[in-house]
Amino acid sequence: MILQPEAQSLLVELLWQMADDDFVVALRASEWLGVAPHFEEDVAFSSIAQDEMGHAATYYGLLADLGAGARDSLAHLRPASARRNSVLVERQNGPGSYRELPHFDWAYALGRHYLYDTFESLRLDRAVQSSYAPLAESARSIRREEHYHLLHHEAWLRAFEAGKGTDGDARRRLQHGFERAFADAGDLAYSAPWQSGWRRTGLLPDADSLGQEWLDRVSRRLLALGLDVPGAALFRNGRLGQHTPELDALLADASEVVRMDPGASW
Repeated sequence: MILQPEAQSLLVELLWQMADDDFVVALRASEWLGVAPHFEEDVAFSSIAQDEMGHAATYYGLLADLGAGARDSLAHLRPASARRNSVLVERQNGPGSYRELPHFDWAYALGRHYLYDTFESLRLDRAVQSSYAPLAESARSIRREEHYHLLHHEAWLRAFEAGKGTDGDARRRLQHGFERAFADAGDLAYSAPWQSGWRRTGLLPDADSLGQEWLDRVSRRLLALGLDVPGAALFRNGRLGQHTPELDALLADASEVVRMDPGASW
């Protein structure tokens, strides 16, 4: 499919955001292996991580097809400053590290993944209508898997809802988890430099309504749970390459083996 230079530039930006979001959130999800609340969640979050990594590989593959570079290099060898993921997905799961004393926060993980997967689901709803056929086709396949991620998070929210009248500590923990997640969610739907172009070219229809629809949906769910809805703050804007040291550390750890021999075939 031949694209005009402006349309290709707009498409590449969109694919960077989608690929980097899924790549980084997959890495964070994978850190729950062995430390999740119970065995079933070890399996569930491992499956979610595998799905998200596969989605990232699809988007990096589309970028490779557009001449951005080799897929593995795009995933592993770009510095944090070149990444376009939301700050929300890069934050640590809690104090400590996966390799040493991981004191992770399950309520925060639930809040983070619920906010992100709700946003991703809405973005995919638009991407399936994209004028770029390879993206629309990929989004149709990916959207089916994302549906099950949200079902998983909803199961936890329903469990909280069923017991919220008897466990004030659960409410406090979940409220705090969502507050932490919202504190980094302000850049999720940020698209000011590109949204008019995405709409004009049809690459991402209705991009300008994505943020409000996301906020409306998650707000209704939190209010139904009896939780307060925090404001979505903009701490740093990952869409503009503004990231935390936590992303540098995560990428260094995840890409350690690749960097030993960048020319190897994986």
